[in-house]
Amino acid sequence: MEIFIGYIILGLSLSAPIGPINAAQLDKGIRSGFWHAWFVGLGAICADILYMLLVYLGVIHLLESPYIKAFLWLFGFLVLTYTGIESIKDAGHISFSGSRREDNRLSKSLLSGFLMSLFNPLSILFWLGIYGSVLAKAAEEYPMRQLLLYSSGIVLGILLWDVSMAGAASFFRKLLTSRVLKGLSVLSGLSLVGFGLYFGLEAAKLLFPN
Repeated sequence: MEIFIGYIILGLSLSAPIGPINAAQLDKGIRSGFWHAWFVGLGAICADILYMLLVYLGVIHLLESPYIKAFLWLFGFLVLTYTGIESIKDAGHISFSGSRREDNRLSKSLLSGFLMSLFNPLSILFWLGIYGSVLAKAAEEYPMRQLLLYSSGIVLGILLWDVSMAGAASFFRKLLTSRVLKGLSVLSGLSLVGFGLYFGLEAAKLLFPN
């Protein structure tokens, strides 16, 4: 049980550092409420689980190719920059009513989180490096059933963090004034654009090493 809790804490620790997903969740929570922020996190978790399966199958080593990495950095740049610009443009249209139209767009939030995590090379480095090494070490000591259990502990930790982020964003949305919320939405958008530019720079370094 203590080992399982340790893996939950590992999942929490990996999710806590500020990154594109946290910035996107904050933005979605401020503009559209808890459910949209949480669905961004759920989308990211879906991508994490996909990479986890690839690690198990050994396929993720194919992603070590410089060209594949460059493609991922470049696509991440496009996704994050587009999302950030849209966030800044829509900052003046924060919804305070849980309308049916907003509920119908939960799938958009889910897809947004999924694409951000799927094409985030930092996520790939984690699953290939940290999780890959954890898996290799654990495989020497535990049977496959326990490996799956401990891996689910990591996912649970990530899920708990996502719920916390969505709750915090929703809380600020209810607590702060409309003007402050718009300002925070703009800052979140700028943060996403900043991450996008960083991804674009990394892509350029791989494509044009000289």
